[in-house]
Amino acid sequence: MDAKASSELSDGIDAPRWMFWKRRRYIVVLMAFLGCLVMYAMRVAMSIAVVAMTEKRAISFQNGTVGYEQAFDWSSKVRGNILSSFFWGYLVTQLPAGVLGNRLGATNILGIGLGFTTVLTLLTPLSAYGGVSWLIGNRILQGMAQGVALPCLHGIWSKWAPPSERSRMVLISLVGMFAGTILAMLVTGAVSKRWNWESAFYIFGVIGCIWFVAFFLMIHPTPEQDRTISKAEKEFIIKSLGNVEGQSGGIKHPWKGILTSKPVFAILVSGFCQSWGFYNMLTQLPSFLKDALHFDVEHSGSIAALPYLGMGLMLNVSGYLADWFQIKGILTTTQVRRYFNCGSFLVQATLTIIGAAILRSIPTITCLTLAVSMGAFAWSGYLVNHLDLSSKSAGVLMGIGNSASTIAGIIAPVVTGLLTSNKSPDEWRAVFYITAGLQLVGLVVYWFWASGELQPWSVEVQEKERVKVAGTDGGRQFERNLSVVDLEGGLKSKY
Repeated sequence: MDAKASSELSDGIDAPRWMFWKRRRYIVVLMAFLGCLVMYAMRVAMSIAVVAMTEKRAISFQNGTVGYEQAFDWSSKVRGNILSSFFWGYLVTQLPAGVLGNRLGATNILGIGLGFTTVLTLLTPLSAYGGVSWLIGNRILQGMAQGVALPCLHGIWSKWAPPSERSRMVLISLVGMFAGTILAMLVTGAVSKRWNWESAFYIFGVIGCIWFVAFFLMIHPTPEQDRTISKAEKEFIIKSLGNVEGQSGGIKHPWKGILTSKPVFAILVSGFCQSWGFYNMLTQLPSFLKDALHFDVEHSGSIAALPYLGMGLMLNVSGYLADWFQIKGILTTTQVRRYFNCGSFLVQATLTIIGAAILRSIPTITCLTLAVSMGAFAWSGYLVNHLDLSSKSAGVLMGIGNSASTIAGIIAPVVTGLLTSNKSPDEWRAVFYITAGLQLVGLVVYWFWASGELQPWSVEVQEKERVKVAGTDGGRQFERNLSVVDLEGGLKSKY
């Protein structure tokens, strides 16, 4: 069912939209938002903490002399390996998470993954004191645990997000990533300065435990399994998605179609190019601020949070506009994905080049903040696009797409660590020019190959899956066979 048709349906709830607690699907969005917040807080804390862990601090001795202490004497190459090691594990679980989410329940896999991350976060200080290899091992395991998140979230949205609200629900939940990033940068920098770097990992670990318990108490895999949802809202979600209550069973994914699809390839390339800059900034921005612009660790954390505050705010704007253009019939889904994604890449590349060329505190930070903020429109393009191509295989598509993004996350910090061995301004300029070049590559590929339509390979496999729909006709019971594609098309009746 298209966005315009689904928007004509009413969810039957007599309450304004801002009263989110009246609608169960918005409670799912809230818990997804908080899950992303906790996940990124635990992930990003290391990016700030590693600066505090390796900086030389002045200490005063009892005899009146002043000396320096350093918790860990790690080179920029070692720091790059520590920061990138997370993504080694993150890559491993992307595709399995999409498959397992369909079989075992996306909510179950998501909750277990983030619960395991919480335990590892609490053990991070102990791992660091055990040695670099122990810390890298911990970060790899954290990556594996968090790798299930985005594929499983897409699996959840395929059951809970009506097409007319799809962009907003997906992107509002992902705002949690930036809220978590900002929280991690502010808190980690502050507690590292006032207490010690270990404190941040204990704080975020405890918050993760609270979320884990609340999530399993409140959230269910599908509207049909949620006993607290109203009948009207459940029927609204089912009809807008074209689902049939009680439909279950394994999903057969059209692997050949997926792996030979140009729109899927466009998502992969865009994800890689966008994530190169995003993850590089996420892990290396505090080091850049300290090395090239000479900020201390506390101020590095605060300033490094600005780009993610901007992107978090812009995600709400871009998600609303993406849905609005489709609902009003101004742009097709394909046009929305293409214009938002490619426009974002063009603006990001331009701002990144300008900021690198100037390389002065206020202009450069302003350019980088605006560039990262504009990434919100790219997320309204390629990152929501999986649900357009095939809602049934959205989790698997997200797993494949995020694998490409994760490869960028693995390579980018290592390349940056190698390029910035002398910590000079020219070395950092090269880092940003590479990022801008990749964004332009992503722009070209996505412009020519992107699509926002349900793909033929998704239709073909769904037509092979027959489901029975029972009902009445003039008081007589009947049962007809409908293909799943008919159901996704808005229950187009063949009887």
